Amino acid sequence: MRILHISTRLILGGSQENTVLSCEGQAALGHDVHLAYGPIFGPEGSLFDRASKFRTADGRAIHMHEVPDMVRQIDPRHDVRCLRQLRELIRAIKPDIVHTHSSKAGVLGRAAAWAEGGRTDRGAGRQPIGVVHTIHGPPFHDHQNPLVRRAYIVAERYAARRCHLIAGVADAMSKQFLDVGIGRREQYSTIYSGMEVDRYLSADAGQTRAEMRASLNLRDDDFVVGSVARLAELKGHDDILDALGDDLRSNPTWKLLWVGDGWWRDRLLSRVDAMGLRNRVITTGLVPSEHVPGFMRAMDVMVHASYREGLPRTVPQALLCGTPVIATDVDGTREACIDGRTGRLVPLGDRAALRDAVSWMFTHPRERETLAINGRELCRERFSTQTMVRELESFYAKAFAMAGGGVWRTRP
Repeated sequence: MRILHISTRLILGGSQENTVLSCEGQAALGHDVHLAYGPIFGPEGSLFDRASKFRTADGRAIHMHEVPDMVRQIDPRHDVRCLRQLRELIRAIKPDIVHTHSSKAGVLGRAAAWAEGGRTDRGAGRQPIGVVHTIHGPPFHDHQNPLVRRAYIVAERYAARRCHLIAGVADAMSKQFLDVGIGRREQYSTIYSGMEVDRYLSADAGQTRAEMRASLNLRDDDFVVGSVARLAELKGHDDILDALGDDLRSNPTWKLLWVGDGWWRDRLLSRVDAMGLRNRVITTGLVPSEHVPGFMRAMDVMVHASYREGLPRTVPQALLCGTPVIATDVDGTREACIDGRTGRLVPLGDRAALRDAVSWMFTHPRERETLAINGRELCRERFSTQTMVRELESFYAKAFAMAGGGVWRTRP
């Protein structure tokens, strides 16, 4: 069968990694897989090389399509042209399934696919298309201008009427959308975001805890509090500094390890200097995704202090590496970081609670190891790529049948 995925940008990020892993798994099953995306730019890095160079054992590739006017920001001129470009692409490749990801690609991609074959009154000569969407994280949130938030909700309601099914990467995603009147309950399913669990469960040469700590000039007795996130707004780096600043100054063995890069790098490092913490904060900049597990193993605890997420992939990834987690209790985070069982949850923006949780991890090494062991067992199956791809097959089969397409076939 022919599948078209549409994503706004192929930057390094959870949504994009989920999309590329879906493409790879579906190509390996024998499907004809296409991936459409907007122009890629910025300091976040890109997954383009990985996706474009992928080949299955029998030589199948992911067909790549750049959509020139697919831009992240709202821009009526670009958006009108993008909708036309997506409709032309769908007519050209004739997919059986169109699967959209992220907000901009989700709204425009569903509108284009519905017009070209998703709707039941599609007209003569137009083949049926199952139209599905994945919510990786809500585009609307409480930290937005109310008018902007309202505009996103209206756009998502429009798009939900132009697809057959919607998958959330966490139960929390479906609840948030339904709570504001987006879609119908029967449209929703939860398909947890898959990842390459073996990469996190076992360390490659050079990526063991001891080797990574040595490469970072960390001592055995250093207590390393890490984060893996873009250096960007709403990722919580300021909260980490505010919560741990005094402890970092008074405990020479405490270190912060920030893995990632982004538009806020210079501002955050200026804050680090102003707080007198330059010798306590280690930054890696942008690193290849295959090196991330090694940095996670170098940490004694990973803190994910983000203000909004779908379900942050770094949380199960850290647990798979054997690294305990502290995370803000937002969106679907609690479906991986279960408070007291696989990690510690703290209220959003509560710097005192964040400091207390880190201090508890420092003084309870045996208990934090137990949390990580429990987390590894939970995440091993729930977040595997194989589980995700298998569940997507059933999801597609249902959407294809709803579009009037008949029986979904794994092999063409």
